[in-house]
Amino acid sequence: MAAPLSDGERRKQISVRGIAGLGDVAEVRKSFNRHLHFTLVKDRNVATPRDYFFALAHTVRDHLVGRWIRTQQHYYERDPKRIYYLSLEFYMGRTLQNTMVNLGLQNACDEAIYQLGLDLEELEEIEEDAGLGNGGLGRLAACFLDSMATLGLAAYGYGIRYEFGIFNQKIIDGWQVEEADDWLRYGNPWEKARPEYMLPVHFYGRVEHSPEGVKWVDTQVVLAMPYDTPVPGYKNNTVNTMRLWSAKAPNDFNLQEFNVGDYIEAVLDRNLAENISRVLYPNDNFFEGKELRLKQEYFVVAATLQDIIRRFKSSKFGCQDPVRTSFETFPDKVAIQLNDTHPALSIPELMRILVDVEKVDWDKAWEITKQTCAYTNHTVLPEALERWPVSMFEKLLPRHLEIIYALNQMHLDRVAALYPGDVDRLRRMSVIEEGDCKRINMAHLCVIGSHAVNGVARIHSDIVKNTVFKDFYELEPEKFQNKTNGITPRRWLLLCNPGLADVIAEKIGEDFVTDLSQLKKLLDFINNETFIRDVAKVKQENKLKFSAYLEERYKVKINPSSMFDIQVKRIHEYKRQLLNCLHAITLYNRIRSDPSKSFVPRTIMIGGKAAPGYHMAKMIIKLITSIGEVVNNDPYVGDKLKVIFLENYRVSLAEKVIPAADLSQQISTAGTEASGTGNMKFMLNGALTIGTMDGANVEMAEEAGEENLFIFGMRVEEVEALDRRGYNAREYYDRIPELRQAIDQISSGFFSPRDPGCFRDVVNMLMHHDRFKVFADYEAYIKCQGQVDQLFMDPREWTKKVIRNIACSGKFSSDRTITEYAREIWGVEPSATKIPPPNLPRD
Repeated sequence: MAAPLSDGERRKQISVRGIAGLGDVAEVRKSFNRHLHFTLVKDRNVATPRDYFFALAHTVRDHLVGRWIRTQQHYYERDPKRIYYLSLEFYMGRTLQNTMVNLGLQNACDEAIYQLGLDLEELEEIEEDAGLGNGGLGRLAACFLDSMATLGLAAYGYGIRYEFGIFNQKIIDGWQVEEADDWLRYGNPWEKARPEYMLPVHFYGRVEHSPEGVKWVDTQVVLAMPYDTPVPGYKNNTVNTMRLWSAKAPNDFNLQEFNVGDYIEAVLDRNLAENISRVLYPNDNFFEGKELRLKQEYFVVAATLQDIIRRFKSSKFGCQDPVRTSFETFPDKVAIQLNDTHPALSIPELMRILVDVEKVDWDKAWEITKQTCAYTNHTVLPEALERWPVSMFEKLLPRHLEIIYALNQMHLDRVAALYPGDVDRLRRMSVIEEGDCKRINMAHLCVIGSHAVNGVARIHSDIVKNTVFKDFYELEPEKFQNKTNGITPRRWLLLCNPGLADVIAEKIGEDFVTDLSQLKKLLDFINNETFIRDVAKVKQENKLKFSAYLEERYKVKINPSSMFDIQVKRIHEYKRQLLNCLHAITLYNRIRSDPSKSFVPRTIMIGGKAAPGYHMAKMIIKLITSIGEVVNNDPYVGDKLKVIFLENYRVSLAEKVIPAADLSQQISTAGTEASGTGNMKFMLNGALTIGTMDGANVEMAEEAGEENLFIFGMRVEEVEALDRRGYNAREYYDRIPELRQAIDQISSGFFSPRDPGCFRDVVNMLMHHDRFKVFADYEAYIKCQGQVDQLFMDPREWTKKVIRNIACSGKFSSDRTITEYAREIWGVEPSATKIPPPNLPRD
């Protein structure tokens, strides 16, 4: 087969028709050379590839800055309601290509760089991922920022500028080894430090009550230094801001305590303060109650709320209105969205500022707080819910503990009045959980302190109402909403799959980029032979390109005409990578038992990081690599089956793997995955889904028709019924010979001959402690995989289903999600108005 085209070559061949409008190539070259010159004058005479990358990044940034300043001026003069998206995670990935796409500069840069004898793709590969998130929650925040800018909303992302993001994953002898992600070591061309907006954050201390009010005194101060990153909308000249806080020790930090002369110790101790923004906690869907984590959560909230209030008070250009001092209008001008419970301290902190500092009446302050804040729930797994020990709060945030107790009392008084004598309900609904260790339930705090509570897919929002927050839903049903997640079509189609974007644009024009529902027009072309061929061709090119990448990376020969069967996401028992493993073993056993029989060739790829302290997740990675070791080296198997673990899965790797996928695995136990967003990326990029009726899979099946996905396994009701009956893994083990064979092989050391007992814990968990019921869905899954094989043997019918899936993926744009948040939670209207670019006069 011919070598795959690079994206650059493909972009030169296809009719670009302005998807990335050809800007002034000469201007880009001139700017690039100027930046390169400054780099070399400062440092040395020979340019490295990294120098070229920075010169290009600064060239592109120049196009951002004028628009950024103009956007902020526009907001200052119009004084719109501002949206503040608070998140402990922003999983941004790389910025260069995304910025070029959104500013319409990609072709100009491509041509200019080509004329200079360089390769744009090679320069793009030099950029570090900004991995300031774990998985879905942090990547969702990044997609939301893109959509808020594209929809012209006055929005700000607020989070922490972690010095070390999500660890780099190395696989050594089949085991995950973590390596610190020193993403800032060469500098970050996209951020701008804003020391003039540095703010103090207080910890520890004690509370003084006096007739004048309440004071929090004798605190330790840490400074929050803001770094701003521009967030461009798609071709609308809007550039919003993501502001990330970095912790700095004040100059007198601990020097008072060391007045005996140990100056060196005192200065070294500054690290204690600055550790707050040192590292991202690498847990996904798991709560780790460490004091440093609570400090991070308060740090981002305290700095952000001071910033929000400063901006509110100086809101309108030349304005002398009482709006500057009165907080009556605060909820009309400010919306705070809490991305899960991590920024939940916004609620008591806003109360503290209003009551203690601004002297607002308590009841009025509570009304303002509730009208301002809204809470998104991201998980129903009990181990993921944040429940902080009261004793930790007492020490670290004594005033906030008092406020939480007072809020809880008000809340319980109300419940008691409505449900007299129902003590059990009071216990269930309290923000404070009694027990050996009293704890604060942060989800309950978020629910009582917000005017809107939403889940992230319809099935998840129903579970939230019917189980997790059932009592709260009965109390205030009007609070609860659903906002099905989405993904940005700019990064997840235009940027990562330009070939497919072009084939689509040829048929339906380019408006789908900002209105993904227009993909519905592709339904007219499901039987169009040319279109079927074009879509299949793009997929094959993506597969060839990814095969070349894998062969270089893993030294494994890939069969590019095999089915690319892919499961990439965090490694977690509930996501059931183990079910995928059992299928791989079953296929292997079938091939071994009859090597001459014809098999649909498959390349099974599984990728994802395990939390460093999550033993079972690390064992799952070891099992995947061990299966690969046996399967990939078995001469009987040849290229019928390969099992590959994709090392160090991250945003930039997702951009390569997703466009190449044939089959997307979304196989969590029904009722456990809140939404999933990887499922949407695969659907948009022309992979078919094998999945359970869980999370957004349910709505994907609804949009495309269940018959156009491979749906298998128990539904939520069946899982609940099995729980009531009692799940007994052995029943399945005894009854299903292929399952028994696979488990016996894992157990006996067939896949770990050097250490036969290696997978004892995995087998023991599957047989005796499996909360996620892998065996219960095994039979249905294997049968469904047989249907996948059948369809794959008919490429034309397969591609027709692919086209239908792409055509029906419009709902899953984050533009739709954000439009719903804007109208139904924040009370603002998206705007299609284009801000004039910097080279044109303002209105």
